[in-house]
Amino acid sequence: MQELKKQSDKFTPYVPVDTTMRELTLKAVLLGVFLAMILGAANAYLGLKAGMTVAATFPAAVIAMAILRPFKGTILEENIARTTGAVGEALAAGAIFTIPAFVLAKVWTDFYYLKSTLLMLVGGILGVLFVIILRRALIEDKSLPYPESKACAEIVKAGQRGQSGAKYVFGSMGLAALIELFKNENGFQFIKDTVSGFFKFGASKVSLLNSKTSEIITTTNESGDTIEASFDYQGGMYVQSPAASPAFLGVGYIIGFKLAAITFSGGVFGWLFLMPIVLLLMGHQLETFVDIADPGSWGSIAKAAYSATVKPIAVGGMLVGAFYTLFKMRNSLVSGITRGIKDIKEAGTGENTTSRVDKDAPFGTVIIAIIVLVASMVILYQTFSHSWGSALLAAVVMALAGFIFAAVAGYLVGIIGSSSNPISGLTLSTLLIAALLMVSVGMKGKEGIAAVLAVASVVCCVAGVAGDMMQDWKVGYILGGTPWKMQIGGMIGVIAAAFVLVLPIMLLHQASIIGSDALPAPQAGLMAMMSKGIVDGQMAWPLVIAGMLFAVALILIGSPSPMLISVGMYLPFNTTFAIFVGGLVKYIVEKLGEKNSKTEKDKETLENTGLLLASGLVAGEALTGIILAGLVVLDFNLKTFIGLPEDYDGIWWLGVLVFVILAFTLIWFPLKQMKLEKTK
Repeated sequence: MQELKKQSDKFTPYVPVDTTMRELTLKAVLLGVFLAMILGAANAYLGLKAGMTVAATFPAAVIAMAILRPFKGTILEENIARTTGAVGEALAAGAIFTIPAFVLAKVWTDFYYLKSTLLMLVGGILGVLFVIILRRALIEDKSLPYPESKACAEIVKAGQRGQSGAKYVFGSMGLAALIELFKNENGFQFIKDTVSGFFKFGASKVSLLNSKTSEIITTTNESGDTIEASFDYQGGMYVQSPAASPAFLGVGYIIGFKLAAITFSGGVFGWLFLMPIVLLLMGHQLETFVDIADPGSWGSIAKAAYSATVKPIAVGGMLVGAFYTLFKMRNSLVSGITRGIKDIKEAGTGENTTSRVDKDAPFGTVIIAIIVLVASMVILYQTFSHSWGSALLAAVVMALAGFIFAAVAGYLVGIIGSSSNPISGLTLSTLLIAALLMVSVGMKGKEGIAAVLAVASVVCCVAGVAGDMMQDWKVGYILGGTPWKMQIGGMIGVIAAAFVLVLPIMLLHQASIIGSDALPAPQAGLMAMMSKGIVDGQMAWPLVIAGMLFAVALILIGSPSPMLISVGMYLPFNTTFAIFVGGLVKYIVEKLGEKNSKTEKDKETLENTGLLLASGLVAGEALTGIILAGLVVLDFNLKTFIGLPEDYDGIWWLGVLVFVILAFTLIWFPLKQMKLEKTK
């Protein structure tokens, strides 16, 4: 009786276990490698520009179906191509959160291709190896819903009935690419990306009064002159329109109205609340830096003042927000780590590996590979720290933190999906531990900062890849893929992406400078500031502590996601504004869909179509931006080529037209597809 019950409880995949079907083929792997490089580069661009990445599982699945179908590709070949391709995005997330920090912290004067590639390569491979050990426990755990994996599996199943949705991905990619070509400062730039202005307030006087006498406090200078503690002030508010960016609108649509609004609230708090106060406190000193009659001069000083004062506050908020996110997930984290450690013994016994869908890569080989990689990292870390003792310590911290956070990332993806995986919070935890240990053994200066960032880089890549692999392997589990073949595909995807990803980062840095308004790279800025602050004592602690207390206040009042609010403070206002507009469009689509949808299938069609369109917008702008950055490096100027002046920045009303076109695209086509599905 128990045997019958056990058999009835056993999961039945879409492709039966005893089916022989083409799977790990050359065409599937080559397509996956291509997708890993392309989607990885696109997400590197997006992460540097918007501080966020989007899961590549959905677009990778749709593109794989569309390209392999004419070649009579099987569903399992599509699964391998998707698994191999989607990992590029995960590695990109790890890369852009940490690799630029070496330059921002002034440890490197420029990006070093070999060192950057090795950090990503080791982190990515370890991410795959660690979750091979954890796969069975996490995949077969029925308490983990894997929401994004199940949604992706349904898209793939629908593709077998001829409903791939590829036209939406490729169509929106083309639209975004065209807009970016005419909007990017390195392109033709007929479209003005954003409109900004400084609204001056009337002149006023601020005085510090004696609480007893109510008189203005006075003091004397070295010459004996009496100086009053008061100043004249004529400041104002620097405001910007949302950026006419397909990628930002796509991100806002993907994360939804609530998260987009939370992110935008940070921008409102930083730019529209704190900045007028900062300018007030600077008082008459502004006259030293700005021409009162020149509005453009006010804008420049507002940006400089924001970077010097509000951004450190945002860093403090991100710091507390990251740890609070992990604290809220403490039960899940402990459970995930416990399950992972328990599964090592079960994986080592090789139990239940007779069936095709249960076969992992050989456990012994995996353990040997992990040991070899960790030992190799001692040598690599020595090139950063120039100390064998510190290098050994760094490698041990990296290995332990990497395994723990691989388990954590895999478990969290099973609960909330890859898009919400708190990679930056996990990396920040590692960075703080590594920084404190480096200081305790006497490592300081550039060598100490470099060693800390090197540890954080590997762990960040481990966490990103581990989470993505668990999501993709769950899709494969549902479809009936063979685990060891998917694991080889993931490994190949990591290797391909690692050798390519540094190149777009280098191109973008040469074209626009990472850390500028064009590429703010908030997570990398946070890592750079924290590592320098702890190891070298260069942090603006009063402002960082103020930000930490601000985040504590948000937690006390029950505010949603202090981390996202702080990220919104760190990013340019036009970026968070555009993301908010994308979330608003998603809200409109959902409300219109509620009136017309009758079944859950209608809602899924609406959701999936919008998701594919938004993913295409992100990829289209990102890839075009990288290509245009490459032209800059090659010293080919498109403006000069067609005779436009260098300082020409486009027509503002074309930016408004871009919003109209994108909003129409994201609203009309999902609703239209839902109606079409009803008539079938």
